[in-house]
Amino acid sequence: MDSSTIYVKEAISGDAIQTVESLLNQTDGIERALVDIDDGEIKIDYDHNKISFQQIITKIEQHGLHVVV
Repeated sequence: MDSSTIYVKEAISGDAIQTVESLLNQTDGIERALVDIDDGEIKIDYDHNKISFQQIITKIEQHGLHVVV
């Protein structure tokens, strides 16, 4: 299990937070995604054998959100 932290600048409002949490928690290989609503920080626990860190970022960006690593 790997852990990574990213920032999604839009993840400080209710709709964006729900979108990100739903997107990540429904993705195969992601075990947990926790969003800090104060600054858009997202801690992700994932299985690197099922999904890569870059694939996670790409998936988020495909939904029009901006990721900062």
